[in-house]
Amino acid sequence: MTVDDTGSGTGASPGPDGEPGRTAGAATDGFDSMDSGDEKPGDPEKDPLALRLEGLILGADRRYTPFQAARSAGVSMELASRFWRAMGFPDIGQAKALTEADVLALRRLAGLVEAGLLSEAMAVQVARSTGQTTARLAEWQIDSFLEGLTEPPEPGMTRTEVTYPLIELLLPELEEFLVYVWRRQLAAATGRVVQAADDEEMVDRRLAVGFADLVGFTRLTRRMEEEELGELVEAFETTAADLVAAHGGRLIKTLGDEVLYAADDAGVAAEIALRLIETMANDETMPELRVGIAFGTVTTRMGDVFGTTVNLASRLTSIAPRDAVLVDGALAEELTRTGDAPASETEAAEAAEVAEKEGSEPPSYRFALQPMWQRPVRGLGVVEPWLLARRS
Repeated sequence: MTVDDTGSGTGASPGPDGEPGRTAGAATDGFDSMDSGDEKPGDPEKDPLALRLEGLILGADRRYTPFQAARSAGVSMELASRFWRAMGFPDIGQAKALTEADVLALRRLAGLVEAGLLSEAMAVQVARSTGQTTARLAEWQIDSFLEGLTEPPEPGMTRTEVTYPLIELLLPELEEFLVYVWRRQLAAATGRVVQAADDEEMVDRRLAVGFADLVGFTRLTRRMEEEELGELVEAFETTAADLVAAHGGRLIKTLGDEVLYAADDAGVAAEIALRLIETMANDETMPELRVGIAFGTVTTRMGDVFGTTVNLASRLTSIAPRDAVLVDGALAEELTRTGDAPASETEAAEAAEVAEKEGSEPPSYRFALQPMWQRPVRGLGVVEPWLLARRS
């Protein structure tokens, strides 16, 4: 791509360092939305330690304005602005705040578009999904990890004296670990996709989707101190994430008092749901839990899931009894088809009786299904939920 030499406005005269000037009254966008003299909240220029830490983490010093970075990368200011915002960063005017790494990132994304490997819209999605994921990771590491580690180990030491050498030691190790986990996750996701039956299924896939919701969480927020509430939410999310991963599901997202997970196999989703109920019930510090699962076509975008199946799972959760799991008819049918649950208890009893007469082993079922009353569900019509339980 070629750089937009006119900057963000047409007819602008060049400014210092070859940067674009502004036409009076012209509208601006992207990086050009603020003057270079504007002060940004949290600007590390006001804090020498913050500036040193930024240089350590980024591995380079500030040297480019946004226009200079876009020009060096060979992209237009408009595209550079779209990438920058998609990554989750604010407009920075024309201050010299960007590094060689920022130029390289722009060049790489634009290069993928030029090579035809990604459309421009897809490149922006890549920037957005990566930015959103890593932003949450970075916030967690600072809030829950570095904040505790940087407590002064000895009286008289300041946090400032501890932070820089600690980050200097941790940074390469955490970077290597991040790349390792990302490669592992990418390999697992790729494996799931290539096993899809056809190209259409790669996008719109049949999955079991489950919501697990803490009962009475709103009341808890009024009774508990903030620190206690934070510890409860963290314990719930950690337990749920571990159980989902251990049994072959995928944690899609956490919403404080609720987690959303998915699994390719209906039996896996059912096992996770019952394990969640059982584990939380054995923890006296945890509120009661309810889970809803639906099975069907799901659209996946940027690591999230959408569609009627997801909406149905959410609705089933809202009407599920305490410490119980409700599933839709499609998931119940899938469990029956795979032999994980009998079509009915009568059928299970008859099969056991036949096996006893023949001297053979009776069918072994993991789950029991009990049909519930049909009921209207807002936006989804009438559904017949099934109560899922573990067979004794």
